[in-house]
Amino acid sequence: MTMNHSVTEFILFGLTQDAEKQKAVFGVFLIVYFVTLLGNFLIVVTIKTSRTLGSPMYFFLFYLSFADACLSTTTAPRLIVDAVSQRKTISYIECMTQVFAAHFFGCMEIFVLILMAVDRYIAICRPLRYTSIMSRRVCVVLVILAWGGSCIHSSAQILLALRLPFCGPNVIDHYFCDLQPLLKLACMDTYVINLLVVSNSGAICMVSFIILLISYVFILCSLRNHSAEGRRKALSTCSTHFIVVIMFFGPCIFIYTRPLTTFPIDKMVAVFYTIGTPLLNPLIYTLRNTEVKNAMKKLWCGKCDQLMNDAWGFKCILP
Repeated sequence: MTMNHSVTEFILFGLTQDAEKQKAVFGVFLIVYFVTLLGNFLIVVTIKTSRTLGSPMYFFLFYLSFADACLSTTTAPRLIVDAVSQRKTISYIECMTQVFAAHFFGCMEIFVLILMAVDRYIAICRPLRYTSIMSRRVCVVLVILAWGGSCIHSSAQILLALRLPFCGPNVIDHYFCDLQPLLKLACMDTYVINLLVVSNSGAICMVSFIILLISYVFILCSLRNHSAEGRRKALSTCSTHFIVVIMFFGPCIFIYTRPLTTFPIDKMVAVFYTIGTPLLNPLIYTLRNTEVKNAMKKLWCGKCDQLMNDAWGFKCILP
């Protein structure tokens, strides 16, 4: 494996070099990151402790929220700290770790979204066999396979990154380490590696997106045989999932399916799927899901009630 240690650290250019805009970046993304962690934490704890959210859909939603929190943590803290730092450096090892983590949790989110679509397909198109097909054991095995697939993908990415020799310059025109901006700094012909990146990340994004679209087409076709109430409930659930799919896959396809090309807008597009989507997912799945909202009210009202009774003798009442 070819490794060149003449560059031991990189400088992250960030979203902007304007001092005033950097202050805005710090404030906005600090709030966004806090809300993202809080929202996904509430979903994870609610699903883990609620007896009413035991279906496979919420089992997969648990891991989607976990992947969202981890994906945001991979990139957001570095962006926030660099916005107020004079020296925006990241070591070579930290950079490679960030490449691995970003692709691992991003790929994990892709696979979990596929599992959620498969779950909805079986629930709507094979309702009589749903409980036998999507048993707890099957769901656990599917999640393990998703973890394994994510590890294989991210390992392939980091192996490509480790083969890149860096002789200088060392300024990464991005707010986190990713293969595309790193390829621009490599002291070698990166044409083949770039094609490998596209065939790996780009293929996963495109194939997964096509699989998801096909599954939703089958679901929509099968709804013709359902009652009006059944169609309404199924469409409500599937529309929520489809919104998440579009928000995540749109930017990913834009970034990872273009060989040998980068655009200035790439950084803002990356913000959307690494930081924006993890923020919006909890809002979408709670605001549009009555079961999750009721479970949250029951759980957190109970804790609020207990705290108030212990401290003041008050009761917490939620609608």
